[in-house]
Amino acid sequence: MRTRTIKADGVELATEAFGDPGSPAILLIMGSMASMLWWPEKFCGQLALGGRHVIRYDNRDTGLSTKYPAGKPQYSFDDMADDAIRVLDGYGISAAHVMGMSMGGMIAQFVALKHPNRTRTLTLISTSPAGVDTAHLPGTTAAYMEHSGRAADLDWSNRNQVIEFMVADVRAIAGTRHSFDEQRAREFIAADYDRARGFENATNHFLLSGGDEWKDQLTRLEAPLLVIHGTSDPIFPIEHGREFANVVQQARLVEIEGGGHELHPKDWDIMLGALITHTCE
Repeated sequence: MRTRTIKADGVELATEAFGDPGSPAILLIMGSMASMLWWPEKFCGQLALGGRHVIRYDNRDTGLSTKYPAGKPQYSFDDMADDAIRVLDGYGISAAHVMGMSMGGMIAQFVALKHPNRTRTLTLISTSPAGVDTAHLPGTTAAYMEHSGRAADLDWSNRNQVIEFMVADVRAIAGTRHSFDEQRAREFIAADYDRARGFENATNHFLLSGGDEWKDQLTRLEAPLLVIHGTSDPIFPIEHGREFANVVQQARLVEIEGGGHELHPKDWDIMLGALITHTCE
């Protein structure tokens, strides 16, 4: 693993890379409030062993990247799409396979639409079609909405409060197929909180706007699309993953039976196998 901070246009983006720089590059974009560590190091390492140059990075307001005052994000989703290109430029990569999860999947869609010449293929995990009317699809479950509502009373500067809430959050988005490892989740979240040195900044992600110019544009997506989605995802139910097939011709869907809004290690074989095949293009 190699670390690098990309500095461009007044923004600093912390990155890490795995594998041979001469191999095809895969850029990983994580979701809301999640640093690049939510792409597990072992997951990235296994993907690199498959002959890929894997790059993950901290979105703005997470990890070690540029942060803004809580409640006052000075950027949009369009800026975050451009951040992905800033990372590629920093590594001297002309085009990469782009993969995003959850909100990162939304950003990845904007990257592919805004910068088609920089996107070789697109892989979307646990997300929803961007710029598409999804009102007819099932929404986030009531149980998860009840849980997430508790964040309104959370003191984000209180380490113990945040860790307890985030452990409950990871449990709430977990699938039904595998057991939940609370100790592993707690240790990881504690490390992520300490590394961020300002976890509250990441709540800015819920205030972002942008991407309006790409409304109803997904039908013209040029990059080959792979969708990976758990059938027990409580945030974006499986119907959101299936909807891509109605919008994007020749989209390939891999359903993770019982999978939640997560990258569970016991599902990696399915995910990585699909990714390696998809990124051979």
